[in-house]
This record gives sequence, structure tokens and C-alpha cells, in this order.
Amino acid sequence: MSSKIKWRKPKQIRNDVIATAKATGHTLQFWNALMVGDHLTLITIMDDDEGCHMINSIYDTSNAEEWKDYRFNYRGLRLWSLTYEQELTTPLHIAAGRGFSECLRHLLQRGADVELSPAGSTALHEACENGHAECAKLLLSYGASANAVSEEGLMPLHMCTSPASLECAKYLLQFGATVNGRSLEEDNTPLHVAAQHGLPGHTELYLRYGAALDRRNDEGSTPLNAACSRPQEAEDLGRYHDVCRMLLAAGADVHTGDQDNQLPLHMACKNVNPDTVDLLLRHGASVNTMCYAGDAPMHNVLKAVAYKATHQPERIVRALLNHGSIRVWPGALPKVLKYCCDSPRTIEVLLNAYDRLKITDTWVENVPPDVFQTHRGFYESLFSLAQGPRSLQHLARCKLRLVLGARVPSAVPKLGLPTFLQNYLLLEFRDYVH
Repeated sequence: MSSKIKWRKPKQIRNDVIATAKATGHTLQFWNALMVGDHLTLITIMDDDEGCHMINSIYDTSNAEEWKDYRFNYRGLRLWSLTYEQELTTPLHIAAGRGFSECLRHLLQRGADVELSPAGSTALHEACENGHAECAKLLLSYGASANAVSEEGLMPLHMCTSPASLECAKYLLQFGATVNGRSLEEDNTPLHVAAQHGLPGHTELYLRYGAALDRRNDEGSTPLNAACSRPQEAEDLGRYHDVCRMLLAAGADVHTGDQDNQLPLHMACKNVNPDTVDLLLRHGASVNTMCYAGDAPMHNVLKAVAYKATHQPERIVRALLNHGSIRVWPGALPKVLKYCCDSPRTIEVLLNAYDRLKITDTWVENVPPDVFQTHRGFYESLFSLAQGPRSLQHLARCKLRLVLGARVPSAVPKLGLPTFLQNYLLLEFRDYVH
């Protein structure tokens, strides 16, 4: 049987199944207890003759701030709202979504229906989305389906998108969740979701349960592509690197491109994740493959420098050049200078791949005065090259690098040179050019 989820449209019910009424004091007390997790008050109300009917009530919370006028359905039917204004929920959803495990326990003990999904998702989806593991475990132990499909075509595992949801994912798998189940719209597996959100713990867990490394989603991306392509803040770079490390150790292919033929290296360069780029290069990633848009990894990182200078893009440019990347056409260097001038080390390592430079007034004009003043020492050394050739030491470096080509990273350490010369050959940063 295919692991792809087959979505079924929720059953349509006539609008008149929702009873509209002014909330009584009893129902308001029940609602307030739910919202704050007061399980003792809930027990008192639910054990009352009237309160027992509220356990499977369906509430419309689209205007929940107006506490004295909300709609509820005592009949507890599975509903399909025809109007987008409605936001339907149940006591079970509220308790699970807010992590009120004691309230949830008492609702379940009194017969709350774990499969109710008035807004298109079950209470288990809510618990997993918000990372409430104890609630997820309770729902599963009372018969909630670990493979329930929401109206959006998502299983509970697809809702595990935060580090806090790791325990939820463990319980789901223990209760039979399908580790390779596909989402409806994006065709993602749980491993895709973990990769997209940079979740090393989830990634390790799914791999241990046999998650497929080569499954592609609707964009043609494998989990490794997905991990590299997700936009990443500086504080998240380490998490995404860890995910990629686990995927590669499990056998993920660095040469698989998405529907635009963008390889993991293309996207790691675009998102400026230096450690991930180094990792991919160690696993044999190609530095000169072009995507269908005609961009090589070098183009991707240079386009991102202006937005992610704090991500150390110079490290990526250096690594790509050391592994034999194509260089920028010399006539385009002034344009690169204009957009990358806030990262002088990127400019430094890029220009050190050339044995000669034709520096003109345009170069000077492309560096704003405030940037020039901030990095005055570097730019003075660069613009002084307009009056003379590069140093003999630099020319010797260029010649040796030309001979070694893409073997530079592996060959230079074997030359028996002093460490400072090895670093010089590998384009170590000096914050000036000569």
C-alpha cells in the first residue's frame, strides 16, 4: 500500500445543526475553566447533569473575546463549515492545544470523542503543533489515530515542527504513525518537515524508524535539498548544519537537484551557511554545476552577501574557490564590489583569485563613503593597486593554485610548507590586498 495520504472530504452537514444561544452562566464557567486549565472546576461541571453534555460541544471561537455571546453545539456532530468566518473547536481541542493535560484526562475519561475535527483537524494535531507531549500521549492512549489526516492533508507527524514537539513525534511513532506518510499539498514526508525546520532530534528519530532519504516532494526536493533551501537566521545555522550532517551520514546524495536543478550546494550558498557548504564539499558536491537559471553556487552566495554579511559569506567564497569554482568575469568585478562592499573579506578573497586587476575610478565610486571609512585600511590597499601590479608573492600563489586546480584543499597540506604559507595558498584572510 502506498504511504501517500489519501484525503477524504469531511462530511457536509446542514447549517442548522449548530444551535445558537446566549451563553448561560454554567457554560461560561465551563469555558473559562477550559481556557485557564482549571480541571477541578471542569470536573464539578462535567459531573453535573447539564455539564455532561458539554464534553463534545463544538464552539465557534471566531469572536471569542465576546465571552457572553458565542455559539456551541451540544450534539457533538462532525461539522464542515461553509463560511470561512467560523473557527470551530471543541473542549478537547482547547485542552490539547494549550497543554492542559489534567483537563484533557478528565474529558477523555468522561467520553470525549478523540476523532472530532470540526475545523478540519483533530485534537491530536493541536497537541503536536504546540509541542504538548503529555497531551499527545493521552489522546493516543484513548484511541486517537496517529495517522489521522486533517482537512489540509496533514498527519500529526507533519505538525511536529518545533524542537518542543520531539516527544510528540516519539509517541506518534510508538503508536504506529507512518514515518514516510506524504502530505497532500506539498507531498512532504515527516523527514522533509524536520529538515525544513532544522530539527536534528526529529531527523535522527525518523532515520532510526526507516525514513526514506530519496523521496521528493512536489518541488522535486529531497530532505537534504529541503534542509539547505530553507531561509536560515544566523542563530539557526548550526541546527540546519546538524540536520545535513545526519542526512549525509545516512547516505543522502549531494548531487540530487530539485525541479530547477538546484543542488543542495546551490541552496546552502544562497542561504549563506558556511559550515553546511564545507560539509557538502567534503562529500563531493560539485562547485560548478549550474541550475536552470544559469547560476553556479558562486553566483548564489555573491547575490546574498549584501543581506547576510553577518553569516560570514567570505568563508563560502573561499571554500568554493579552493575547490575549483569558476570566477567572476573580470568586467563584472566593479558590480560585485558595489553590492558586496559591506563584506570586505568577501571582496578580498574573491580578488585574490586573480593575478591582475584593472582598477578604475568606477571601483572607487562603487564604495559609499561611509563604507570606505568603516573599512578604510582595506579599501586603501585595494585602490592603491591602480598604480602598480600585484606582488610577486601573490603572482606565485596564483600560478601554483592554477597548477593544482580543484586539488588545492587536498594537495596543499601535502607540500610540506610552513603553516603560514599553506594558509596563504588557501586564501587566508589578511584584511588587505597586495
